[in-house]
Amino acid sequence: MSPPSPSDFSSNIAFLIVVIGFVAGIWWRIEGAISKAKSDAVTQAQAAAALASLVQSQLAEHKLHVAETYVTKAGLRESTEQVIAAVHAVKADVHGLNERIDRIIENHQGPATAPRPRRQS
Repeated sequence: MSPPSPSDFSSNIAFLIVVIGFVAGIWWRIEGAISKAKSDAVTQAQAAAALASLVQSQLAEHKLHVAETYVTKAGLRESTEQVIAAVHAVKADVHGLNERIDRIIENHQGPATAPRPRRQS
């Protein structure tokens, strides 16, 4: 066997440098794509967090509006019961008024009252 010639050694080194450069180039492009994807993901995550914060504040405002504007079932039930109780009280008062009017009419008519004579024309 003969020792390798310097041109073979140089060509092997050149080939090795080309292979290492090729691998490094591919690695550099992959790292660039990863860092670009990471920065895009961070930007999208920040936008989503801002949107979520906005939606959360709008939801809180809507809940406050609903709580101030609309009545609850319990509140409606209580109001309805009060109205029904007031209607029953008015009904009882009217019923009692009818009995009082009947008693007044009976007291004014009396047993000794004779009917009035009619005029004849």
